[in-house]
Amino acid sequence: MGMDKLYREVMDLNMMADNGDKEAAAKAFFEKLNAMELPEYFNWADEIFEGLHVKERGDKTALIWADIATEEKKSFTYKEFAAKSNQCLNALRGAGVEKGDNMYMMVPIVPETWFASYACVKGGLVIVPTATTMTMRELQYRFESYPPDTIVSDAAFTDMMDEAIAATGVKPKIKIVLGEKEGWVSYSELDKESGEAEAAKTKPNDLLFCFFTSGTTGLPKKVGHTAASYPVGHLSTAVMAGIRPDDIHHNLSAPGWAKWAWSSFFAPLNMGATATAFNFAVLDGNQYLKTVADCKITTFCAPPTAWRMFINLDMDRFDLSTLRQSISAGEPLNPEVITQWKKYTGTEIRDFYGQTESTAMIGNPPWMAGKMRSGSFGYPSYMYDVVLVDDEGKEVTTPDEPGHICVRLDRWRALGLFTEYIGSPEKMESVFIDNYYYTGDRASFDTDGYWWFVGRADDVIKSSDYRVGPFEVESALVEHPAVGEAAVIGAPDPKRHQLVKAYVILNTGHEPSRELALELFKHTIGILAKFKIPRIIEFVTEVPKTISGKIRRIELRENEIARKDKGSGPQTNEYFYWDFPELSSKAKN
Repeated sequence: MGMDKLYREVMDLNMMADNGDKEAAAKAFFEKLNAMELPEYFNWADEIFEGLHVKERGDKTALIWADIATEEKKSFTYKEFAAKSNQCLNALRGAGVEKGDNMYMMVPIVPETWFASYACVKGGLVIVPTATTMTMRELQYRFESYPPDTIVSDAAFTDMMDEAIAATGVKPKIKIVLGEKEGWVSYSELDKESGEAEAAKTKPNDLLFCFFTSGTTGLPKKVGHTAASYPVGHLSTAVMAGIRPDDIHHNLSAPGWAKWAWSSFFAPLNMGATATAFNFAVLDGNQYLKTVADCKITTFCAPPTAWRMFINLDMDRFDLSTLRQSISAGEPLNPEVITQWKKYTGTEIRDFYGQTESTAMIGNPPWMAGKMRSGSFGYPSYMYDVVLVDDEGKEVTTPDEPGHICVRLDRWRALGLFTEYIGSPEKMESVFIDNYYYTGDRASFDTDGYWWFVGRADDVIKSSDYRVGPFEVESALVEHPAVGEAAVIGAPDPKRHQLVKAYVILNTGHEPSRELALELFKHTIGILAKFKIPRIIEFVTEVPKTISGKIRRIELRENEIARKDKGSGPQTNEYFYWDFPELSSKAKN
């Protein structure tokens, strides 16, 4: 069976009415997919994007790009998209870049992000998405851990890139810049290349993506996805989102994160739909929704932070009549947000769940419209064999009993599941146990089969749409000579879900003060990306620990929740980032 037939089936499935027939078709499709053997070779760019979509809908718009501040717009058909991407691939090959090499991409939301990503998929290169909030230290760690073979960067970041290259001694084969920079090849030069390129012979298990993601007890780990786990695995995301070939899909996400590959690239382009990209420096809800309306978006995915912002605007100003599906991911939304959005758009915000390590794993698919329960994140995708496991490793069968969210592997291995933590066999052993993959999150299910998110089993902090590993923040704090020890947790916050809070134990000779708190805030700003810096610092004399000396962050989190529930005010020696006008004119952001 040709791989294109799988994609045609999902396109047809998503065009069906949202009813029981559609759910039955989805269940049957994934049962077949889960049991089938993949071909020896598979190249999504060649076989699906060009072999199916360019061939059958080449003149259809594949990508719409807009700058929400200047209102500049660009659009590219499927034929033009493929040609632009092939030019990029040819330029890379001309510089000696080969199948299996990697490409670091540190770029904003611009069309070239899509073209360079496509070039990597077609050429069998490993994409290394790199957030534009990256600091020099973080970039240097990445270069040391996984040396770059090629780099595509916005001109604004080339000085830092060159500094990291000099500090680590890496030797990329080519450096491509959006703009102009001495020693770099301008992306505009790629227009001289041919718009045709031969596809690499990639096998389904060939590595194509490397996402750096933070953990709680170490430095960032490298999540590896393959030529099948994302291109094929995101059929689960396309079904969960309900994207149809006639849709104009939008996802509010930055290119440096896995969610961008999920919902800005594979999910819409798998279906032959139109993907959209809105560039912005600071998220202005009014400008953003105006652009959503102007582009006649039909399917819209955004993080909870954005939904909360949108419903507090004057929604009557925007014509969102074309909107058909609204999707959220990150953490459960408050019922009033869902209610208000439906009041103005007629669509329910459908929550779903996944990880960098997976595709859409649990959620409320389109046929759940009108049957969702506020606070529930749905039920498992038919691609995944998801179960709950208790602390003893036994499967949970009792409703309302919390357990670890796990993917069972002995019946089939979900295609959307990542292959490995690159270079970290010890980390692999810690999450792949007894035929289960442990996600690190906990949930429960009720008597009707609805799933309810409980929280993280580990200590990763979820702030807005970002994940922050406490270890990195703690490491930055203890570098300051006044700090003897630090414990970092996520403190509950109604707007961002959690705020990064640091409990700081001072060295002898140092005393808590506003001046020292300011000094520590400034210290972390110089080391960490903005979303990782502490928003709250509390000076303490001790933190709870286990007998073996490990910090009990769970106890700190529970104390914070209890204080929040009681409505307790600030503690003695507790300082808040937004109370320091010296830090930023936008300290409350």
